[in-house]
Amino acid sequence: MKKILLVCCFVLGISAVSFAQGGGGGRMGRSPEEQAKSLQTQLKLTDDQTAKVLAIYQTQRKAMDSLRTASNGDFQSMRTAMGPMMEANNTKIKAILTTEQKEAYDKMLAERMNRQRQGGGQGGGGTPPPTQK
Repeated sequence: MKKILLVCCFVLGISAVSFAQGGGGGRMGRSPEEQAKSLQTQLKLTDDQTAKVLAIYQTQRKAMDSLRTASNGDFQSMRTAMGPMMEANNTKIKAILTTEQKEAYDKMLAERMNRQRQGGGQGGGGTPPPTQK
């Protein structure tokens, strides 16, 4: 259940960032190459792992672009359809990773979900916690 919630929050975050940046594929969005390079740095991926992750991100980008076009601005239906897609992509990425990398990847996803819950999105920061009296 936690994994499904995690994936849904991840999808929501990706969708929100994409919409805020004028849709996917724009200059402001992170390209599959940038995403793979970021993961390579964070998880210390080998060149072979990075190439496989890049292929997953490129396929994901094409599928999400098609989904955005087909949804005609219906954010709710797009978000619903992206959930299983994101879960499948995370599973594919985890299949490439070592045990240590999987643990770090799961931690990254959990941190991203926490930032999104706090309103910070992927950029960090977010709303400061309420002050206690």
